[in-house]
Amino acid sequence: MRGVYPSSRRTRSYLEEEVIRQMGRAIHRYRQIEEGDRIGVAISGGVDSLTLLHLLTERKKRVPIIYELVAIHIHLGFDQEGYRPLEDYLLRRGYRYRIDVTEIGRIAHGTENRENPCFLCSRLRRKRLFELAHQLGCNKVALAHTRDDIIETLLLNMFYSGEMSTMVPFLPLFGGVLSIIRPFAFLPKEKILQLASKMGLPTWENSCPSITRSKRWEIREMLKAMTAKNPKIMGNILRSLENIKRDYLL
Repeated sequence: MRGVYPSSRRTRSYLEEEVIRQMGRAIHRYRQIEEGDRIGVAISGGVDSLTLLHLLTERKKRVPIIYELVAIHIHLGFDQEGYRPLEDYLLRRGYRYRIDVTEIGRIAHGTENRENPCFLCSRLRRKRLFELAHQLGCNKVALAHTRDDIIETLLLNMFYSGEMSTMVPFLPLFGGVLSIIRPFAFLPKEKILQLASKMGLPTWENSCPSITRSKRWEIREMLKAMTAKNPKIMGNILRSLENIKRDYLL
């Protein structure tokens, strides 16, 4: 684990203000958080989700509605005690949390499923997340997917599934009993990483053996190379999702 824990400073930096503004824009535009919500914040252990948990907690102090948060971490089982540093962090910060130790990672990477471990891992992890959210009385699950994740998913689905679809900022499930919210939908991942670094959020190594072998990683590297030549590309792709010209589609 690297880094120190966030301070309780009162003055916010320009970067933090920008992240909070863009997060608030998504929350208000899609009515992601309402009075009385109980929100399960999916915590992977990465800085994206820890930043989301921190900012949603801080937001409770300055908005005129009451909502509850509970952090949910699904340990994939690559290393038996790998969740301990995360649990220590959540305890130190006083967060309500639930950690579920599973064998999902090992199952997905088993000999019988070598072709597409990421798909099975994602499906099993999402299923367990919904089960835990229901057990904890949550009506919403907050995911820390950023603008970059939304764009990567769009291209993944186009390239490998032959469809135009992606993650959405608000998604009701099971007849509205549970909804997925993505407060970072408008934010570049780079800004989240910068803010997490400024706040001193801890980081852990990702123990997934497919971290640099997945299709998503390939898409990410492709976009990185393109953005290096034209920084406007990511913003243009996101805007294109709201600028559909149906007359020029099949």
